[in-house]
Amino acid sequence: MTDKTSKRTRKRHSAEFKAKVVIAALREDKTLNQLSTEFGVHPVVISDWKKQALLALPGVFGQRQERNAQAVEARERELFEQIGRLEVENRWLKKKLGPLA
Repeated sequence: MTDKTSKRTRKRHSAEFKAKVVIAALREDKTLNQLSTEFGVHPVVISDWKKQALLALPGVFGQRQERNAQAVEARERELFEQIGRLEVENRWLKKKLGPLA
């Protein structure tokens, strides 16, 4: 008797695939078993992905505001630095060209 043990490797699904499955699960027009057959993923995995998506959903809308706020702060910082450089240059030019002006 030969003992053949096959190593099963874990399937790695892309984010796009997971999103496609979760969207189908959220529609609720098919059961988890039907989706499992259609996509080749265990029903428990589909329900886990669905839970993860529902938990992360409120943060999706908040992240946009945080990113926008961070972008505005970075732009303001950049502009204030530029204003500071221009003020220094302006003072230097006034000092050097004072008698000419």
